[in-house]
Amino acid sequence: MLEPVRIGLLSCSDRASSGVYVDQGLPALKDWLTRALKNPLEFVERLVPDERATIAASLRELVDQAACHLVLTTGGTGPAPRDVTPEATLDVAEREMPGFGEQMRQISLRFVPTAILSRQVGVIRGGALILNLPGQPKAIAETLGGLSDCPGIFAAVPYCIDLLGGPYLETDAALCKAFRPKSALRPLRSGD
Repeated sequence: MLEPVRIGLLSCSDRASSGVYVDQGLPALKDWLTRALKNPLEFVERLVPDERATIAASLRELVDQAACHLVLTTGGTGPAPRDVTPEATLDVAEREMPGFGEQMRQISLRFVPTAILSRQVGVIRGGALILNLPGQPKAIAETLGGLSDCPGIFAAVPYCIDLLGGPYLETDAALCKAFRPKSALRPLRSGD
């Protein structure tokens, strides 16, 4: 049987958290992950304002108390004064994973020159990977899944989770083929 995985989803938005508009980030993340992963999934969701201390506290809670193996944030990664998601993420980080942010910007630059303004980061806290994603559903799907000529970041996530001691994530290769070295591949057992 495939191992269950607990994923924290954190949307950072003043307006969505106060009800000015409906958050689109959390549903977009859930939809993509539900289609991409074959494992049984449990989502732990949070919608918070763009407050650095609140975002950091939510990230700590998702990793330390809720025991999420993966935490994805959406929103708050631009240069505006209230965009503090990267700072809050770095506040809780034990180690940085700069390749994730670099690759997200490479993908987004194919569509808009303002992608260079994005400050997304990837970090490790305990045994969890925390990644800042864009706020728009289309950009979320593109950065996670990639483009025909540019791999998305999620291809590297399952192996990273392996290295952190988390569950073995199986992806649907039609949407996102996970990359692992041959020595890290596990054969599927009956019933998977």
